[in-house]
Amino acid sequence: MKRIVALIIILLMFFLIIRGWWESRLDPVSLDKSTKTIIIVKGKTVNEIADQLKKENLIKSPFVFSLFVRQQGLANKLSAGTFKLSPSMSIAEIVKILSGSPNEVWVTLIEGWRIEEMAEKLGLEFLKYAKEGYMFPDTYLFPNDATAEQIVKILKDNFDKKYSEALKVQIKAQGLSEEQGVILASIVEREARSDKVRTEVASILLKRFKINMGLNADATIQYILGYQSAEKSWWKRHLTREDLKIDSPYNTYLYRGLPPAPIANPGLSSLQAVANADPNTLYLYYYHDSKGNSRYAKTLEEHNQNVVSYP
Repeated sequence: MKRIVALIIILLMFFLIIRGWWESRLDPVSLDKSTKTIIIVKGKTVNEIADQLKKENLIKSPFVFSLFVRQQGLANKLSAGTFKLSPSMSIAEIVKILSGSPNEVWVTLIEGWRIEEMAEKLGLEFLKYAKEGYMFPDTYLFPNDATAEQIVKILKDNFDKKYSEALKVQIKAQGLSEEQGVILASIVEREARSDKVRTEVASILLKRFKINMGLNADATIQYILGYQSAEKSWWKRHLTREDLKIDSPYNTYLYRGLPPAPIANPGLSSLQAVANADPNTLYLYYYHDSKGNSRYAKTLEEHNQNVVSYP
């Protein structure tokens, strides 16, 4: 009986020690109430966030932080963005802040999106100020209270930075104006999905443009058609012959030359593809088969054969 009592006492003491240690790890690191701006990158795991907070001297134990978050059922609810935290905050207080709304939020805008697609992420007011083709697609950290006008300026400033003077010189050497370079890059962005293919497609489209041949780019028809409710997409997947007859200056099957404005927002690689395009390419046609492979042809006959041979 004495052994059992002794064992209970030992276990109780052990429990109290562990509990005391646990609670001490949950306590603030110090009494310092000054705040630090912490950026939590999108996609970081709880353990990675814990290590980051430890390095910033905001928590005592990454292990306790991670375990506490999981105990609270918040492992998938910590937000990405910018937060203001203090060493005087307990782990419970820090977790409450990190699972709430950040001061700034991460937003990723994809290459080739039109401004309407961006507006789905940024709000409809964005459309009042946005200019198609010049809203640079990238991952941004926006202040929570940023206005649509401010967001547009951030995107346009980034575009101006990426569309460098060196790139503009190359574009002009191709016989294109700065605006024409953006228009062609927007088509290339929608017509090709890898750097190598972008350069090939840009070369073919530039050659067609220079010899006054129709660009015949499906992406320009998709742009005209707009949102497809059945597909829940802004880009119609399968075009019909009737679609190709739509009377619009953006229809590159009916009208030669470039459309009057960009059809999407190109990324840097598409701008570079236009700058580095070879208008003396041997090819005049390109075709992407159902497996994602690109086929090139010198003549219409070869092109039609590619379409039949590689469905």
